[in-house]
Amino acid sequence: MKEEPVRQRLLAEATRLFAERGFEGTSVQEIVVAAGVTKGAMYHYFDSKDDLLREIYGRVLRMQMDRLTQIADGPGTVEQRLHRAAADVVETTTANLDDSKIFFRSMHLLAPETQKIVRAERRRYHERFRDLVAEGQRAGVLSSKVPAELVVDYFFGSVHHLGTWFHVAGPLTGAQVGRHFADLLLASLGAGDVGE
Repeated sequence: MKEEPVRQRLLAEATRLFAERGFEGTSVQEIVVAAGVTKGAMYHYFDSKDDLLREIYGRVLRMQMDRLTQIADGPGTVEQRLHRAAADVVETTTANLDDSKIFFRSMHLLAPETQKIVRAERRRYHERFRDLVAEGQRAGVLSSKVPAELVVDYFFGSVHHLGTWFHVAGPLTGAQVGRHFADLLLASLGAGDVGE
């Protein structure tokens, strides 16, 4: 079937162009020319440039949500599952750094209704992550001195900042940074060494 490759080409070229020129500096015409398709083909898959930007981030967020659900519902103590979840979100963010950077740099440019939808999708992820922290706090294995919501906001502030300093060719891999972030999160909650 030829449809899916066209959609993927559009996303790949939009990602590349948004990374190079910015969301505002890239026209729909430039995206379709780079993807080798017509505007009609683009509008078959995406309603607008906003829709493209939303999907660039949405595909990463959906993948991360699937992985978080598997980890949170999987085996291990709450500390082990939280450590795996924290390491995973860092590793998957660094593996999809262009997508994340483009989104956080351009989210404010989205139409208000689209922003609201994306924030709701991201909030669902954060709430699932927060549930792990709260589970550990209720069980008494994680410190409850700081509310779970604030712990999650602080942690994700660091995750969302990765695009400003992390480099694939840097001294640490995304997996290594993920383990360090997870260690820091668990240490801040009074948990012992649970790194795997």
